[in-house]
Amino acid sequence: MGKEDESVKVTRRLRKAVWSANDDFGMVEEGDKIMVCLSGGKDSYTMLDILIHMKSSPLLDFDIVVVNLDQKQPGFPEHILPKYLEGIGVEFKIVEQDTYSIVTDKVKEGKTMCSLCSRLRRGILYRVAEELGCNKVALGHHREDIMETLFLNMFYGGRIETMPAKYITDDGKHTVIRPLAYCKEADIVEYAEFNKFPIIPCNLCGSQDGLQRQAVKDLLNGWDNKSPGRKEIIFRSLKNISPSHMLDVNLFDFENNEIKTNKAPSKVEDMVP
Repeated sequence: MGKEDESVKVTRRLRKAVWSANDDFGMVEEGDKIMVCLSGGKDSYTMLDILIHMKSSPLLDFDIVVVNLDQKQPGFPEHILPKYLEGIGVEFKIVEQDTYSIVTDKVKEGKTMCSLCSRLRRGILYRVAEELGCNKVALGHHREDIMETLFLNMFYGGRIETMPAKYITDDGKHTVIRPLAYCKEADIVEYAEFNKFPIIPCNLCGSQDGLQRQAVKDLLNGWDNKSPGRKEIIFRSLKNISPSHMLDVNLFDFENNEIKTNKAPSKVEDMVP
């Protein structure tokens, strides 16, 4: 099989997965103005590319504004994203905010920076979305990110939660969506290579060794290598939950054998990033 044939196949798989997730969760809707968060990594490039394709279809009429947060990491190539975005002709905004200094000052050497960095970045992006008049914020998390978060919250947080495909922020101002929720990371890697996206690596936290997320990723990959299809089954389980067969008395009324409707929702922003 030629590279061109494989490129067509992976493109179809990803587009189909995004449309399927959109059908299930109603992420992208008529009249939306979506702030697409572009980090410069393979996931956000792929998300933007597929959303642009969705926008070109006659099925949905919505607007896109691409936002990149320049966190002033040393050596960050500031020219790459503006050049790329100008080349594809999309509206964009580069937000400059030195979160790097804050994170490196607050986090002790040897500790992971992801959690604090994520919280700072999220607050800035929500503010910018409001300034731009965007009603939705699109993040590039994919299927593996969702599974990894499930196990991180189980192993380190003592709760069964993961990244939802769609949720409303605590203040009710923004709807956050993850269009790549059904997309496999392996397909995204291929797609990014075929399209020759100008990838910018994260040198702040992505290069740290021994991260909990990386340990969970290795665990899932090990399971999948030993028993091919294991990831598919785990992901399917997230869409097939039986409250009556868990132990959460706040979720299910075991005395009356019925699901409770008054369980307080979890604060999504506090989940493992």
